[in-house]
Parts: sequence; structure tokens; C-alpha cells
Amino acid sequence: MNPNHSELMDKIIEKLKSVYDPEIPVDIYELGLIYDVRIEGKKVSMDMTLTSPHCPVAESLPMEVRRSVESIPEIEEVEVKVVWEPTWDKTKMSEAAKLQLNL
Repeated sequence: MNPNHSELMDKIIEKLKSVYDPEIPVDIYELGLIYDVRIEGKKVSMDMTLTSPHCPVAESLPMEVRRSVESIPEIEEVEVKVVWEPTWDKTKMSEAAKLQLNL
């Protein structure tokens, strides 16, 4: 991975950490909702999931993720795909998220 790629990934992660699941006081990155981030030039594609298919923000949260990452000047296009496999569970959460939620 070249340094620019690494720096851009850091900026993407920073933006992802600014988006919160409204039902859980932890950002979506620490919750483990982001499964994959791919950078191809000025385009970013990512796979994300939700805590449940019945999540009330199923429509709005992926759009919020896209807008957040699109705000990075080096990025021109963002594609967010919601996936259900593998199913999200608490094991996907970071240790920081588990501590924050007292798990």
C-alpha cells in the first residue's frame, strides 16, 4: 500500500468514526458495521451492514456514510453497498466499543 493510499484510508476511517448508529452510542466503525473499504483512484467502494435488517435507519445510515466519506477532498465518488453476510453480531465490535457499552 502506498503512503497516499494509507493516508486516504486513515481519513476515511476518521470520517466513518464520525457516523453513529442512533440506537447505540458508538460509531459505526467501532461497532464493526464496515466490512470492507476499497480505494480505486478517486473512487471508494465499501460494504457495510446494519445491526439488524429491521434497523430503523436502514435507508438513511448508508446515505450518511456516503456523504461523510464524500466530504474528503481527494474523493470524487463513493459507493456504499449494504450487505447481510456475514451477519453482524457483537463479536464484530472493537474492544473500545465493548468497553463503552460495558460488554
